[in-house]
Amino acid sequence: MRSIIVVFPKKENAVNIRNILVRNGIDVTWVCTTGAQAVQYADTVEEGIIVCGYKMQDMLYTELRGYLPDTFEILLIASPQRWDDGGLQGVVGLPMPIKVFDLINTMEMMMRSLDRRRKKRKAELKNRNPRQQALVEQAKELLTARNHMTEEEAHYYLQKCSMDSGSSMTETAQMILSIMAE
Repeated sequence: MRSIIVVFPKKENAVNIRNILVRNGIDVTWVCTTGAQAVQYADTVEEGIIVCGYKMQDMLYTELRGYLPDTFEILLIASPQRWDDGGLQGVVGLPMPIKVFDLINTMEMMMRSLDRRRKKRKAELKNRNPRQQALVEQAKELLTARNHMTEEEAHYYLQKCSMDSGSSMTETAQMILSIMAE
């Protein structure tokens, strides 16, 4: 499920952005004032977009990007001078002063991009070859036996590790099998 998190150091700015998005048909999941809160919320969902300014109460947007899984993107609302010149992966910039039309169009574009990537990930899961599937099943069995997890917990653990590391489920399963074999 896609989540939208709005993070600004001043709560009233975050609420104003949320209100604009909601009035235009975009559901906002959380509003917060610190990057740590945003990371905490992001850990509870699979994917999403974080709308934020250049600086939160506890970190810069570049630090926040580093704490997020690859399934999240950031919509940075700041003056162009504040944007990272290196084109930080997963960050889209929107210049200040903000125009409602630009905000809504950019959010819709980012949501479509997330939807396409989700469909692509699901298609890759369906196209997993029998050897890859066997590796994932073997890793789940090992996790259930050694860590007393249910199959669903083991599957979720593999997914989470895979998303956090940016690797495929098969690569994560191989890594877990090699670590636990030692």
